[in-house]
Amino acid sequence: MTATPIANHIRRFRFERGEMTQEALAQACSVTRQTIIALEAGRYAPSLELAFRIARTFGVSVEDVFQWKEIP
Repeated sequence: MTATPIANHIRRFRFERGEMTQEALAQACSVTRQTIIALEAGRYAPSLELAFRIARTFGVSVEDVFQWKEIP
């Protein structure tokens, strides 16, 4: 499986928020823990809706959590 061109800081934000678990974030965003695992590992690019849900859960902008990275 190849990595997506979307980088993220989900893990960092989880730990900055009192070590929020993957399960707690998943529940807050109405997805499975496996989805959060895949996002953090860079194996899955979120839908726009999910990107906004995650950012709002952390109280930051989508751009704070997700960045586009060029893949040569």
